Amino acid sequence: MKNKLNQAYMTDILDLLLRTPSPTGYTHHIMQKVQAEVVKLGYELAFTNKGCGIVTIPGVKSDRVIGISAHVDTLGAMVRSIKENGTLKITSLGGFMMGAIENEYVQIHTRDERIYDGTILTSRPSVHVYEDAREFKRDEANMEVRIDEIVKSKKDVQALGIRVGDYISFDPRVQIKDNGFVKSRHLDDKASVASLFGLLRLLKDVNLKPSYTVKVFFSNYEEVGHGSSFIPDDITEFIAVDMGALGDDLSGSERDVSICAKDSSGPYDYQMTSKMIELAEKLEIGYAVDIFPRYSSDASAALRGGRDIRAALVGPGVHASHSMERTHMDAVSHTAALLAAYVMEPAEA
Repeated sequence: MKNKLNQAYMTDILDLLLRTPSPTGYTHHIMQKVQAEVVKLGYELAFTNKGCGIVTIPGVKSDRVIGISAHVDTLGAMVRSIKENGTLKITSLGGFMMGAIENEYVQIHTRDERIYDGTILTSRPSVHVYEDAREFKRDEANMEVRIDEIVKSKKDVQALGIRVGDYISFDPRVQIKDNGFVKSRHLDDKASVASLFGLLRLLKDVNLKPSYTVKVFFSNYEEVGHGSSFIPDDITEFIAVDMGALGDDLSGSERDVSICAKDSSGPYDYQMTSKMIELAEKLEIGYAVDIFPRYSSDASAALRGGRDIRAALVGPGVHASHSMERTHMDAVSHTAALLAAYVMEPAEA
């Protein structure tokens, strides 16, 4: 089954997703693209009240329903206030270091769908002008957006239609290399969404029916903690597909699928996690088991929301999460292969 995955398709989908701005709370455009691709594959996409998408795939048996989630929302910012000099103060959407977005190109999305370009800088951006430019603290209070329009005052900015509460998306700077590496912002979690599309495409291409009913859940508020606080009532076990963190005291890599045994919300289901490890070893899928103490997932949100489910967490390894991220298409493929193996496990008698 691993060899029947269409990696070129997943690469194209990932490129499309990465180039579509979707800071958390501003995901209607990307969900339209998700819906169009779901329909193209021959499925239907239902929506929750807050805009999450659900694809239902009937299984051989329906007494067990497996939910699989990945999130389309990303880090971003919002206009906090307009300064008298015509720059914008920001407030963060999601948890990232201010140093990770300094000097980043951005787009400002107004409520009437106008888009303006800009750059995030400190309010002391030049060593030639400010003696303390190097040591100046990088925090929200000291960051601002320089707008690429002729603006010299707050009134000039307001005349453009920019208001407090407008969304700011970061330039993803997507690069997909011939050797399989992908460099971009927002691989958390669009690399996982590409894996889900790889799974959906595989089931259609090979005409497979999962052993049990599967509900693929596209979450749109994960970065602020409540993406899957609601999931369909009939889901009995839930797999959050989210990026695997890499670094010191961790064993994953950019070419592996990470299987998380525990994160900040506690341990994941023993049987589900053990089955993931067993399948990865049996099918020779590149994997690593890790613990993420500063991390939570859509499964965490569902459990905090009071859902009576078993839960697991897997996903492609991503280096420098919440900064300038990098993964490899092997990790995306390995994630899709592991998900396919899990949903195709023979139904219990």
